[in-house]
Amino acid sequence: MVLTDRQRSDLHAGIYEYLMSQDGKHFEEAAEALSEADPSCIRESFLSKQAGSAGSLAGVPDDISIASRFSRMTTASTSTSATRSANLPILERKWTSVPRLQRKIMELEKTLTNNAKMYAHRGSVSGNITPMKGGLPGSLGSPSGMMERRNLPRQPHTHSLQGHMAVITCVAVHPKFTIAASGSEDGTIKLWDHESGDYMRTLKGHTNTVRSVTFTPSGTHLASSSSDLTIKLWDVTTYNCVRTLRGHDHTISAVRFIPMSMKELNEINSSSNQSNEGAGGKSDWDSSTTGIDALKAGASFLLSASRDTTIKFWDLETGFCSHTISEHKDWVRCLAVRESDGDYIASAGNEHHISVYSTSGKRNKVATLYGHEHVIECLAFVTSPTPVELKDRGTEMSDSKKKDSIIDDYLASGGRDRSVRLWNITTSECIASF
Repeated sequence: MVLTDRQRSDLHAGIYEYLMSQDGKHFEEAAEALSEADPSCIRESFLSKQAGSAGSLAGVPDDISIASRFSRMTTASTSTSATRSANLPILERKWTSVPRLQRKIMELEKTLTNNAKMYAHRGSVSGNITPMKGGLPGSLGSPSGMMERRNLPRQPHTHSLQGHMAVITCVAVHPKFTIAASGSEDGTIKLWDHESGDYMRTLKGHTNTVRSVTFTPSGTHLASSSSDLTIKLWDVTTYNCVRTLRGHDHTISAVRFIPMSMKELNEINSSSNQSNEGAGGKSDWDSSTTGIDALKAGASFLLSASRDTTIKFWDLETGFCSHTISEHKDWVRCLAVRESDGDYIASAGNEHHISVYSTSGKRNKVATLYGHEHVIECLAFVTSPTPVELKDRGTEMSDSKKKDSIIDDYLASGGRDRSVRLWNITTSECIASF
């Protein structure tokens, strides 16, 4: 490497200063030799030191060598210093700074790599699509594995919704309107307009921490679970609690509605029309003990998981528990429902594995997914719009078209082992870990 004159002068000055700071005759002789070889750079170091130590060199003869004057000056400045670290030669300071800067570079490179992995799905700033490595079988997008960018959150945040008096434990977003529901350890549920950021209403009824909130597929009702061992069903239009469900023996960790399939919606709609014609316009759902019209809600069952190690199916028409799964041996913390048809549910918690059940027939277990090494905190199926949403749009797909456009065989899970895993429930394999 070729140094400039200025860099070479600074280097010589640093070497000279270092040699003069060391004890021993040989160091002093080396410094004298360097001062004779390149007196100009030594003069710069001497002048800078002389400016800071003029008082300590009073009475020193003018005819002594530069090296001797510099030696006396360095000794004087060092003896008056409180700590040696403050007077380290510049060469030593630069030498010790190199490893520190190398460590900093390695940390920044690691952060850059992690950020590249975290934001790889965003693609280029100007593009609207980003290539997905390997792609997912049956994924939405082009055959080459290009996936459409979704409406991902971006900084800065639009609104800050404040009003709870304690920790917020859960949030749910209305499937149709700009309404968000939040549950808290203060025992209340608050409704917000997430578009304007305005507070709407507080739902009171629970006497302990609200653990989970969820809307029906059509958004007509809200379900909430709590550590007070109850599940409450709320009418979103009147903000009233229409039913309280009891049956669990410990904290109810999660609740989810099981959406009706398109076939069920059509059958109920047909039978409801026939009943209305024969009963003078009065629907059979008017006699529901919960006051919930399952057809309008788009769900006939509510699913709940509890620390009592059970999962319960609740009939929304009667409000009674119709089935209980008792296969778990520890706290069931989270639930997921395949929203495209409601055929499968997944549950997990302290047992470090995920159980997948069928919602039809005897509701048997269809898969067990192993891979996490700690408590599993959250689950989500990768799906397309629910049957209720398709019905509202006036869209009905054929079976062959549905297979091509709906991703319904994939489940995502997150655990305390700091990993997010993507599973194929058909093969019970983990196909990706993040």
